[in-house]
Amino acid sequence: MNKGKDPVFIRFIKGFIIGASMLVPGASGGTMAVILGIYDELIHAVSSLGRNLKFNVVILGQYVAAGILGIVLLSGPMLTALNLWNKPMMFLFMGAIIASIPPLYRRVRVSRIRPVNIAVCGIGALLGVLTMLLPKDLFQFSEGFHLTNFLALTMAGIIIAVALVLPGISASYILLMLGMYDITLLAIREWNLSYLLPVALGLMAGTYLCAGILEREMKRHPQFTFMLIIGFMIGSLIEVFPGIPDRNEIIPCIATFLLGFFVILWVGSTGKKTGNKSKKRK
Repeated sequence: MNKGKDPVFIRFIKGFIIGASMLVPGASGGTMAVILGIYDELIHAVSSLGRNLKFNVVILGQYVAAGILGIVLLSGPMLTALNLWNKPMMFLFMGAIIASIPPLYRRVRVSRIRPVNIAVCGIGALLGVLTMLLPKDLFQFSEGFHLTNFLALTMAGIIIAVALVLPGISASYILLMLGMYDITLLAIREWNLSYLLPVALGLMAGTYLCAGILEREMKRHPQFTFMLIIGFMIGSLIEVFPGIPDRNEIIPCIATFLLGFFVILWVGSTGKKTGNKSKKRK
């Protein structure tokens, strides 16, 4: 388990990247955490929050602060890049996601995959795809503070938390599905606490519960859990895929795909070497 082995500035950079990735339609913050090799660290910090409060709050605080900064600073440039070079940018993310699957597969820890877990992988992929088919504006939330609205927003926060914790599910898409995307951005800009507080409470509760269950299952049933996560990530590829490139976009899309793929392979191999060196020192 990663116990905060990265220096503070590396954690800050990774948190910054995760925050920026959450601005991408269809992209998952959980997937980016897997790609950057900090998924276990984040899940463990949340699930064991009460056991080592000061240490975990510091770790999570660094990632959260960096993520918020990434959202604030890169929302404009990221959206501009997506508007100007939509398909090359999405192929960049596809390359990164595909390159992150083999290291995750090695976490299964067995030489032979049982058929039931292959089926689980397929179910995870299907669930990831089905999120695309849900109608947008599925729920509507009124402004102002009253108990019904408070409970509905808290429940919505719990649903969003599941999307944040599980790789392959886009939190931004869940916001769209719930009919909350525009009103949430407006609430953040206007600091509408009657809207933001119940959502934040639901996010914290949902993240804590989901992270605890996920970490426990990673230890008890690693093959089942990681194959399910891989399925979610495969499903996210379909969600991120922007369509077949036009003739003049083929070369840029291939180039960005390969860039994303090999950068993540390099990051993964660098992390593996660092982990091996730290084990030898011990």
